[in-house]
Amino acid sequence: METGYAKLTVRFEDPFWVLLYERGGGGVYEACKLPFGAEPGDQEVYAFLLENWRSLRFSPPVAAKGPFERKVSPKRARREAQRAVRPAAIGTKAQQALALQREEGKAARTRRSRAEREAEEERKFALRQEKRREKRKGH
Repeated sequence: METGYAKLTVRFEDPFWVLLYERGGGGVYEACKLPFGAEPGDQEVYAFLLENWRSLRFSPPVAAKGPFERKVSPKRARREAQRAVRPAAIGTKAQQALALQREEGKAARTRRSRAEREAEEERKFALRQEKRREKRKGH
């Protein structure tokens, strides 16, 4: 007996939220991409699918062997979800403070070197202009 599957993914693609609806079974795979305005809630997505499931336009069927993702245990899925939501903190507070200090120093160095470079270019330009004036005097 051949089984089918369906997968709905909601993701943000600037500037809209997009629903990606994938289905497969019987050796074929089809996908449908639906733009959604504001961030949809679960109820909104469910109501939208109930109303519009007949009018969804899927891609042409592509040959497939089955679901592309392997089964993930509930504990692993929860761990991965927590890891995705939590910001990746690097090191201790002291290390984070030192990294911030390095970034600020780098930005200050960049500003200072740019100002020095521009001042040097202005000085060279003024020198060239002065030489041109001297040549025009004819001495």
